[in-house]
Amino acid sequence: MSAIPVGDSYDVAVIGAGPAGLAAAATCARASLATVLFDEQAAHGGQIYRSITETPLTSSPILGKSYWHGSALVDAFNTSGAQYVPGATVWSLTREREIGVSFGGGSQLTRAKRVIICTGALERPFPIPGWTLPGVMTAGAAQILLKSSALVASGRTVLAGCGPLLWLIASQYLRAGAKLDAILDTTPAENRMRAAGHVVPFLFSGYLREGLELLRTVKREVRVISGVTALRALGERTVNSVAYRRGEGAEETLALDNLLLHQGVVPNVNLAMSVGIEHRWDDLQLCWSPVLGGEGNSSLEGIAIAGDGAGIAGAQAARWRGALAGIAASRALGGSVEGSEESTARRELARSLRGRGFLDALYRPARTFRQPSGDTLVCRCEEVTARDIVETVALGCPGPNQMKTFLRCGMGPCQGRLCGLTVTELIAESRGVTPQDVGYYRLRPPVKPITLGEMAALPQSEAAVKAVVRI
Repeated sequence: MSAIPVGDSYDVAVIGAGPAGLAAAATCARASLATVLFDEQAAHGGQIYRSITETPLTSSPILGKSYWHGSALVDAFNTSGAQYVPGATVWSLTREREIGVSFGGGSQLTRAKRVIICTGALERPFPIPGWTLPGVMTAGAAQILLKSSALVASGRTVLAGCGPLLWLIASQYLRAGAKLDAILDTTPAENRMRAAGHVVPFLFSGYLREGLELLRTVKREVRVISGVTALRALGERTVNSVAYRRGEGAEETLALDNLLLHQGVVPNVNLAMSVGIEHRWDDLQLCWSPVLGGEGNSSLEGIAIAGDGAGIAGAQAARWRGALAGIAASRALGGSVEGSEESTARRELARSLRGRGFLDALYRPARTFRQPSGDTLVCRCEEVTARDIVETVALGCPGPNQMKTFLRCGMGPCQGRLCGLTVTELIAESRGVTPQDVGYYRLRPPVKPITLGEMAALPQSEAAVKAVVRI
């Protein structure tokens, strides 16, 4: 891939080309602002609309109607005049809005008057015994293979977990002609009572009809085992079966070749945390969410967050959050924005959020699947178990950052993305305090791996480089 020229400065820099990033960048560019969109992927779409301009499934209904909503966003962006830089990994962001970006085999520093972070969501960690065996993967990863390469898992395949995305992926697999041997539904029974208080808004949301259609489609063709309270992936060199328990019943076993795990998504907070944006523990969504004002503005001057990185709300909400963040940035920089554009964005955002409380309550993952025990691996990078963490807390370790010193949790290539929430919750449970009291990893750039060669080649003095990476 040839390098795309990146300027020394912009009016607005948007990070991430999902629905929020596409909408934010297009809005700013239409307001005649010099706008750049950095995208880690090779093509627009983010996760929900991944490969929408390149998927080999263009003539097929496999991915569903909602997937193709992303085409209008891409078209609007492409005609807006914003600069697009695909294959660009943003590894640093400072309070002065200096951005470190790696692309085309090298790194460059650029600046922006306004930055809108649209880094989206990650799948929630799902640490069960055996989750590191070959053949066990996240359901989201399986969906990526389907969207980008028209590939589905071969052999006996079982989906396990909870959340709307689990049912969406199951329906997409079925439309692709794949066979699913079973779905192990881990949604806690008590969640139905918790969700009952949110039924009325949900009835008037756009989620109801689509959700019922997904459930009918899947349950008509796949064996669904509900009330699952325990899971273990079994095998020697690869997974060959899954053991599960329903309620307090006896353990049962299913033979399989592929186990796809999913229990919801959480905001991707690493870049936002690294620049110093305050985050708080969200007791409803069980994750860290940024503290934001109107239009997604953070407490740091000129830096906003939009999309699922501001709190999980889905693709449509992400789009309108991105539009509002773009409108705010445009007005702050003297750009022209029509009043009707803002009123439309606010109205559509409110509509898309209407049923969110129901989904959050219904699909709240069970504690047993968020807080493993014994020899279950928590930090895959450094091979740290749940027992290691609990025993280290008993020695007096109070939080995740001290845990790094003891066990190196969060210091591997994923920089805590696969273990951070689990470590926080395990420490909180062991100490008898809240996750907010425990806190999260202290994150510093580079938040994504870059080579020493890239760092050394940056056209900066030694003092400036140290200031960027906070050595």
